Amino acid sequence: MMNRWSGKIAVVTGSSSGIGLAISTALVSHGIKVVGLGRRIDKLRDAAAEIGKDKFFPIECDVTNEEDILKVFKWIDEKFGRLDILVNNAGVVCARPIIDSKTEEYRRVIDTNLIAPAIFAREAVKAMKKCNACGHIINISSIAGLHLEGIAIPIGMYGPSKYGLRALGIELRHEIIAAKLNVKITNISPGAVMTDMIKSVRDVESNNFILKVEDIAEAVIYALGTPETVEIPEITVIPHGTGFVFTQQD
Repeated sequence: MMNRWSGKIAVVTGSSSGIGLAISTALVSHGIKVVGLGRRIDKLRDAAAEIGKDKFFPIECDVTNEEDILKVFKWIDEKFGRLDILVNNAGVVCARPIIDSKTEEYRRVIDTNLIAPAIFAREAVKAMKKCNACGHIINISSIAGLHLEGIAIPIGMYGPSKYGLRALGIELRHEIIAAKLNVKITNISPGAVMTDMIKSVRDVESNNFILKVEDIAEAVIYALGTPETVEIPEITVIPHGTGFVFTQQD
C-alpha cells in the first residue's frame, strides 16, 4: 500500500535527530520526498548528506515562529506545488514541576507542542486542498497525553500539551469530515523512546524496556500503509514486556 505514496511530498518537523530523523529516513525509503525542518541547520545538512540531497530537503525552521512556518509552506508550494503528508514531530519537555516553573517555560512548551502543530496542520490542509491530495497528518504525541497518572516524575506542561495535541487531532478530523476533504489524521503515542529528550528527564540505558526511534518510524509507515478506505486515529506504542509507569528515582 505504500506504493501510492511514491513521489509524494512530506514535511517532518524536528527531523534533525531522534524520532524525526528516523521517520524521515523511513519515508524516503518508500520513495517519498521529505522536507526536513529543525533549528539546527548543520544537523539537517548532515541528514541530507546521509539520506540523499535529492530526497531530503533541509530547511531551518523555529516552529514557535509562525513566520518561519509560513515561509516553509511558500517554499514547498514554489518547489513542488503540492503537499501530501505532514508529520508533527517537534517537541520539548520541561523537567521542572509546574509549580516551580516560570510562565515563559509554560509558553515555550505549549507553543512548541500544541500551537505549532495547529499552525502546521492548518497550512498543510490548505496545501492538500489546493492540489486535491489524498493527504495524511500524523501527530507524534506521547503516552503522557493518554495516561499521565502513570508518570510520577516532573514533566511540567509536557503532559497537558500532549493531551491537547490528541484533542487537536480529534478536532481536525471532525473539521476535515465536515469539509469533505480526503485527509486522514493519526495520533501516535509512544512510551519512553531512547532520545535526547527522555535522557533530559530521566537516566535511561538502552535495553528492551525502552523503545527505539525506528519503532516509532515503523508506526508511521503502518498508518500510511493502510488502504485509502481505512483510517487509524490512534496508535499507542509501548515496549513489549513492560508497562509505561515512571516514578521518581531515589
